[in-house]
Amino acid sequence: MRGCLVVIRVLVVDDERQIRRALLLNLRARGYEIVEAATGEAAIRLAASEHPDLVLLDLGLPGMTGLDVITALRGWTQVPIIVLTVRDDERAKVLALDAGADDYVTKPFGMDELLARLRAAMRRSTSVAQEATVVTSAWMLDRSAHTVTGNDHEPIRLTPTEWAIADHLTRHPHRLVTQRQLVDAVWGPTYEPDANLLRVHLAHIRRKLEPDATRPRYFITEPGVGYRFEPDAVAPTDGDRRPALRGGYFGAMAQRPPVLHWVGWAR
Repeated sequence: MRGCLVVIRVLVVDDERQIRRALLLNLRARGYEIVEAATGEAAIRLAASEHPDLVLLDLGLPGMTGLDVITALRGWTQVPIIVLTVRDDERAKVLALDAGADDYVTKPFGMDELLARLRAAMRRSTSVAQEATVVTSAWMLDRSAHTVTGNDHEPIRLTPTEWAIADHLTRHPHRLVTQRQLVDAVWGPTYEPDANLLRVHLAHIRRKLEPDATRPRYFITEPGVGYRFEPDAVAPTDGDRRPALRGGYFGAMAQRPPVLHWVGWAR
């Protein structure tokens, strides 16, 4: 499988244009992808639409404050948040961290220090973020390469929405994901859940990823509640045999539960 460069997307939120520009130039020069916002409201919209890997957030925003942004984001995402602010009092730090921030840097700061804290936040996030490769007996989902490959080594093409749904469900194996949680993860918290829309997308995903779309093994519906991803944990019955496995990677990996390896987030 072809390798790829993993690019980390950072959402920079600061009402001072010169601060945003300085961060944009320095981070972009080091290979980061930057999305910027000048207000808390814009930050929430961009977080929902752009799915950043990390947020650099100023507390002293006009209108919706930085603390409000942290609280709003933590209602639907665990993206790492580093607070940037001129405030150095203990209470401000405690409030930001209690609201859900992962780290706190006081302005002015050195770029080397900020980069070190950014790298540390990304490393810490791997302990709670699911790994980037999911292997089943029928297919392999590789988040870093943004691909799904069948056990015949042929690519399986998903639409962006199908990918986002499959990506989120496979990050929570054996766990029920409610319709509201799935909609928040894929379309953002301002989108109203539509059970019929989810049902249509799941039907398309099953046709592409299930050995038998009429008898789902991996993407299970919990009627009226949500969906659940079940890895290869239970041996199939006589009427639900796994597809024949070829030798090599898939043949070897399918003999054990899905193996997950985190290698980075990519777009």
